[in-house]
Amino acid sequence: MPLQRRVPKFGFKRSNHTRYKPINLDTIQYLAEKTSITSIDLTTLQAHGLVSKQPYKILSRGKKQLQTKLSVAAHAFSTNAKLAIEELGGTVTILK
Repeated sequence: MPLQRRVPKFGFKRSNHTRYKPINLDTIQYLAEKTSITSIDLTTLQAHGLVSKQPYKILSRGKKQLQTKLSVAAHAFSTNAKLAIEELGGTVTILK
């Protein structure tokens, strides 16, 4: 059997693709209510066991998931999550 038929095929993998850990706004709201904090960043999420050192992205799962004004710092945001945070008067900071 020829070599190209003996060796299995492999798919294409992008070398510069960043995989984000998803965190939803309802999780952030629960964390804010539980600990009564107004600033969410990498150290806060690491302290509560939601992320490790990997990059994370804030996502929105629907409407009206966030009820408190928060300052959120993350590596990426979905457009709906960014709008929901800013509608309540919160600030959005993108980390590098």
